[in-house]
Amino acid sequence: MYIKREIESTIDAMLKQGKVVLVTGARQVGKTTVLKQHLGESFNYVSMDNPREYLLAKQDSVLFFESKDLPLIIDEIQRAPDLFSPIKWIVDQSDEKGRIVLSGSQTYHLMKGVSESLAGRVRILEMPALSLRELAGTVDGPRPYVPSAIKAPKSDPGIDVWSVIHRGFMPELQDDTVEWDSFYTDYVSSYLERDVRDLVNVKDEAKFYSFMVACAARSGQLFNATDIGNAVGVDHKTVKAWLSVLQASNIVRVIEPFWTNVDKRLTKMPKLFFMDTGLVCHLTRWTTPEQLRNGAVAGHVFETFVVSEVLKSYMNAGRSLRDVWFYRDSKRHEIDLVVQVGHTLHPVEVKTSATVGGDAIKNFAYLEGLSGYEVGFGHVICQTREAYVMAKDVQAVPVWEI
Repeated sequence: MYIKREIESTIDAMLKQGKVVLVTGARQVGKTTVLKQHLGESFNYVSMDNPREYLLAKQDSVLFFESKDLPLIIDEIQRAPDLFSPIKWIVDQSDEKGRIVLSGSQTYHLMKGVSESLAGRVRILEMPALSLRELAGTVDGPRPYVPSAIKAPKSDPGIDVWSVIHRGFMPELQDDTVEWDSFYTDYVSSYLERDVRDLVNVKDEAKFYSFMVACAARSGQLFNATDIGNAVGVDHKTVKAWLSVLQASNIVRVIEPFWTNVDKRLTKMPKLFFMDTGLVCHLTRWTTPEQLRNGAVAGHVFETFVVSEVLKSYMNAGRSLRDVWFYRDSKRHEIDLVVQVGHTLHPVEVKTSATVGGDAIKNFAYLEGLSGYEVGFGHVICQTREAYVMAKDVQAVPVWEI
C-alpha cells in the first residue's frame, strides 16, 4: 500500500520553479515509488538500472533523448553522467519549467554533474525515509519544525514509538512480512558493494563495516574522529574520509554547534546522527524493541530518532538544514537542538521520560546572553501523551508534534 509522502507537494512546487528537478536521497527511501505514483500519469519514466537504456545513454546520448518524449523522469541518473550536457541543451531550448525530473542516490556524483552542467537550471530536493507523521497518516503538507505553543494538540496516533524506532523508517519494512534483520543485512551489503566502492577505494571492507558500527554506537553524540579511529584501527584522516562517504550516501548527518563567531563553529566538534534508527539498531545489535527501550543506549537512540524527524521535516519542505544546530559552550552547558529562524533561536531538549522537570530546561538561559539574537519559544520533546506548560514560553510536547 502506498503511503502518502509530504515531499509530494514540494516536488510540485519545484516543478514550477526549475527547468530540472533533482530528487536525491539514500537508497530504499522510496524515491522511485514517489515519482512513479505522484507523477506517473503525466511523466514518462526511464531508469539507468535498465541495461538497454543505460547502454543507449552511454553510447549515444542524442539518440537516447530522441527516443524519449518529455516530460521525463530519469532514475539513477548518477550512473549516466554523459546525459547532463544534453539535458542542459534540451532545457535551454525552451523557457518551460519542470520538463525533466532526475533522481539518484549518490550525492557526490550527482552534485558534480549538476554543478558542471545544470547550475541555475535545477531545483534540488533531498528525500528522507518515512517520517512519523507519514506513518501515522497525519500528513498535512510539508511543515519545517519550529517550536511554538501547542494550543490545539494533535490526537495520539496510537503508535508504539519504540517499535517504530527499532524497525526503522524504510518503506519496504512497513510490510510486516519483511524480516527486519535480513533487510538490513542485505541493505548494508548492497551499500558496501555499490556506493562505497564507487565513492572511495576501501581496501578492507571489514574495517569499513566496523567503522559504521562504531559510528552507529555514537549516534547522538559528539563526533570524535580520533576516538573512532582508535576503536577501528585506522587514523583520523581515514575516519573523516569515510564519514564523508556516509554523508554523501545520505546515511548520516552531522549537526554543527551554534556559535555567534563563525570561525569557532568551524573548529568545534559536531554531533553525529544516523538518519534511520532501524539501521542503528541493526548495526549495534539491539535486536528487539524491548531490549532497546530498556538498554543503555535508549537515550541516544531516542535523540537520534527525534533529530532525524526534525531534519526530515526540513527536507520534505525543501528547506535548508543549516538552520538546525545544537548548543555547547566552553563550560559544557548543552542544549540538544537550537532551531534558528532569522535572529531568533528556539531551544529544544530531548528526554526519554514522559514527565520532565525544570532541570531539563535550565540551559536554555545560556542563549539569552548571545549578542544579536533573541530566544524564541522552546520545547522539551519527550514521551508525554499530551503537551503541557513547563515555563513561560516552554512546553513539553510528544514526538508527533514535531
